[in-house]
Amino acid sequence: MGRTVTISEELYEKLTLAMQEQGLQSIEQLLELWQAYAVERRRRQEVVHGIDDLRDRFHAKYGDMPDSVPLIREDRSR
Repeated sequence: MGRTVTISEELYEKLTLAMQEQGLQSIEQLLELWQAYAVERRRRQEVVHGIDDLRDRFHAKYGDMPDSVPLIREDRSR
């Protein structure tokens, strides 16, 4: 079911320009694209938070872990 939304001419012009820059055929497509980007951004933020939580749990369980770069260099130099 369609809805009518009242927006200013200025906003309409900005949306139309953004739509054209994205190569889309309608403002509706632009809004759907932006909504998909927002969903993906939220998903990525949740993943980052999950990684941060895992890192915190490892730190609580194992303490500070030294940098492994010197050990890797030592192994490669043998």
